[in-house]
Amino acid sequence: MTSGSPPGSPPSQGSQRKRGSTKDSVGLYAVQCYVCYKWRMIPTKEEFETLREKFTEDPWFCSRRPECSCDDPADIEYDSSRIWVIDKPNIPKPPPETERLVIMRRDFTKMDTYYVMPNGKRARCAGDVDKFLEANPEYKNRISVSDFNFAPPKVVEETVSHNSAWKAAKAKKQDKADASSAQK
Repeated sequence: MTSGSPPGSPPSQGSQRKRGSTKDSVGLYAVQCYVCYKWRMIPTKEEFETLREKFTEDPWFCSRRPECSCDDPADIEYDSSRIWVIDKPNIPKPPPETERLVIMRRDFTKMDTYYVMPNGKRARCAGDVDKFLEANPEYKNRISVSDFNFAPPKVVEETVSHNSAWKAAKAKKQDKADASSAQK
């Protein structure tokens, strides 16, 4: 449901992005029509999050956009001109005063999901949300741990430029898997 940056390019500002950045790696949001399977760009992250929240029960159709139909050409073609990542459907919108961030790892193998909490700190898991709520009880009636989903989008491997950093990361991951299965 989303696509990212051109292959081989660093996520967002890549090496210039500092650790702790609050910038997403996703540079463009798109949704696929349930009827014609064409990709349509979604103008804002907020609109994308609204669509994603109820995607299974309320699928998206080209006709939902004014002056658009399945007969029109796709807004964007699925190809390797950019790294594509597919988000899971039905992830709830972030609670008020929070923001959901997805950050591509430098080796392009996967993404990490964080929430920026009202105090500006990042939550990386439900335990971090629990800690925030314990330290900030004034939010307990507005925010619940169940409002958060840390499932990361899946990187579509075939759209990643297979540069040496990516190959090295994949080889290391395979070596770990091989070592783990050899020990069993």
